[in-house]
Amino acid sequence: MPVLSVCNLIKKYNKKPVTNDVSFEVNSGEVVGLLGPNGAGKTTAFYLTVGLIRPDSGKIIFKNKDITKKTMDYRARLGIGYLAQEPTVFKDLTVKENLICILEIIYKARKQQSHLLETLIDDLQLSSCINKKAGTLSGGERRRLEIACVLALNPSVLLLDEPFANVDPLVIQNVKYLIKILSSRGIGILITDHNAKELLSIADRCYLIIDGKIFFEGSSSQMISNPMVKQHYLGDSFSY
Repeated sequence: MPVLSVCNLIKKYNKKPVTNDVSFEVNSGEVVGLLGPNGAGKTTAFYLTVGLIRPDSGKIIFKNKDITKKTMDYRARLGIGYLAQEPTVFKDLTVKENLICILEIIYKARKQQSHLLETLIDDLQLSSCINKKAGTLSGGERRRLEIACVLALNPSVLLLDEPFANVDPLVIQNVKYLIKILSSRGIGILITDHNAKELLSIADRCYLIIDGKIFFEGSSSQMISNPMVKQHYLGDSFSY
């Protein structure tokens, strides 16, 4: 059974459907891509799932609970982690202080806070920059810190918004490595990104949204070899 199910979402602006009966799902330990050209409704569908906006109709089910009308804070407490495209760390605090801020809110016991702090630092390879201010971090270091902050919430599902945008190739490879590690631990991951090449190279399944509707759903290899996907989105010369 999927850990996250998005069912028949409709969202209209000025009476025009931006998402029209969109449905998709994410299983535990699965990396799912959400793709589409600009203006196709991909970002709207993603933000509906995150909870940034509300649908006009349809449902979002997480672990058999209807969370369609729930706040982002409520979703986070249930186990939905969200990593925005924009920087989400406190720039004037060190890496350690950023993590402690979150851990102190969630966990009461100091011993548990210390244990989780050490685990996050080790897992995300942050020991070399632990005392650096977040505002001075490289792109790769900042991304690792942001992921660590989300993992402090112990999510079952992670929603990643444009994780490959505006970062250099080395950072992209590092992010992809972390995504694989997290999925291997049973975390379901939903990614939306304009970088189709990088997304298709790591996703187990992908959904393509065109004109507000699910145009295609399948594995990366199935998507790349589909003539209609090539015609409407990827082009004939696409490869990854």
